[in-house]
Amino acid sequence: MSARILLVEDEEAIADAVVYTLNSEGFDADWVDTGEAALDRARAEAYDLMILDLMLPDLSGLEVCRRLRAESVLPVLMLTARTAEVDRVVGLEAGADDYVLKPFSMPELIARVRAILRRRDLDRSEATTGIRRAGGLELDVGRHAVSVDGRNVQLTNSEFRLLSLLAERPGHVFSRRELMQRLWDSTYVGDARAADVHVANLRRKLELDPQNPVRLVTVRGVGYTLAEV
Repeated sequence: MSARILLVEDEEAIADAVVYTLNSEGFDADWVDTGEAALDRARAEAYDLMILDLMLPDLSGLEVCRRLRAESVLPVLMLTARTAEVDRVVGLEAGADDYVLKPFSMPELIARVRAILRRRDLDRSEATTGIRRAGGLELDVGRHAVSVDGRNVQLTNSEFRLLSLLAERPGHVFSRRELMQRLWDSTYVGDARAADVHVANLRRKLELDPQNPVRLVTVRGVGYTLAEV
């Protein structure tokens, strides 16, 4: 069955081109042009991915993403302006899984879409691999649940995927390149910013003092490790 994709874009010319390309590549693409319509459609129908423009005429893409994350784990690929780095960071903080910079090429967009859908399928295939622990951290892969010292923690798909990878080998240092290859299907150095933002988001949820982390630790010049605390 073809993956269903919901495009949220208010520029008709861009939307027509994206929908045509997605359908040509074997996806089943729908289009809406407002944030409210996006939320209504996502609640009413089953989609595999939302492609979400940051700038919309009613709700911002950030607000749509925040509201969606409060009730759904639907993957989100954000479309954002090339010059607005702060918006890309905030978009990831709001729960987006990845972003594509405008103006973008269709091959790049399709590659990002396929990468997110591959990660979704991999998550499903690993859903029976049990529980991973590191100190007071417990990660239940099958239930997509995380607790820290008995306190339940809500994570986005990308945050959960990152933590699950780190929890496979507590104490092992994962380089940014390794994280990009395993989680973002990319070796492009610019994607390191996405990895860093997801790590920062995780720290806010897992650490007592996110500015001085003891669980998710930076190894300077190398990468990140999940400490066995």
